[in-house]
Order: sequence, then C-alpha cells, then structure tokens
Amino acid sequence: MALHRVEMRMVRWMCAVKLQDRVPSKELRGKLEFEDIISVLQRNMLLRYGHVMQKENNDWLKKCMEYEVEGTRPRGRPKKTWREIVEKDCRGRGLNKEDAMDYSRWRKQIGMNDNHDVCECVNISSGTGSSGLSRTNSTEP
Repeated sequence: MALHRVEMRMVRWMCAVKLQDRVPSKELRGKLEFEDIISVLQRNMLLRYGHVMQKENNDWLKKCMEYEVEGTRPRGRPKKTWREIVEKDCRGRGLNKEDAMDYSRWRKQIGMNDNHDVCECVNISSGTGSSGLSRTNSTEP
C-alpha cells in the first residue's frame, strides 16, 4: 500500500495538483496515461519468471530458483519469497508453469505489448511555473 501512496504523490506532483484540489487519482493517472506501478511490477516479475522457466533444467539460474535452503527459519512470520509472490500472481491471473513454455503466448497472457512500454510523453523543461513537465506528443497548444 505504501508503494501505491508514493506513486500517487508523484503523479500529483507531475500534474501540479494538491490533495486539497480533490481531483480523483484515476483522472490524474488517465491524464498522464500511466498504468499503476503494482501491475507493472507484477507483469515484469511474471515476464522474468517466464524467461527462467523456459531455460534448460540444468541451467544454474533455474536451479537457483528451485533450490530449497535447509535449516530452520527464525521465529515469527516468514518473509515471502520471490517464488511465493510469483505463484500468487500466476494464480490470480489463471496461469500455470506450462503456459510459460510458449514465449509469445506467455507474453500475451501477462499483458505485455510488443512496443516495450516506451515512455515518450514527458519532456523536462526549465523555467515553467508549475511542475516543469509537459507532453511532447500532445496536440494541445
């Protein structure tokens, strides 16, 4: 939740909008044409997971992912591992290990575009009174 809060503070800063202006977050995100950071991180983790799953079984990276550490864990709630988070994201999207073997289908199922999500909409310019950011591909005057 803290990551989402920080992201929205940055979006409000880029739009030069204060909380007191009471502008909805969805409207600001739509104005900037941004996707929320949580879904971007999930998608990127699933993309990396797909890369690892497509490797040979004797590849060191795949062995590291499947390695189980022996010994006891410290007291208290255990920290989530990368694999646990990825498996939860896969269950949430209805994916399984076999889906990761077909690269193009995997990318399509996790929502990856082939345009590589290039950000070309922000140009930093100095001397403006607001946030100093403007769209470069905008048709506005």
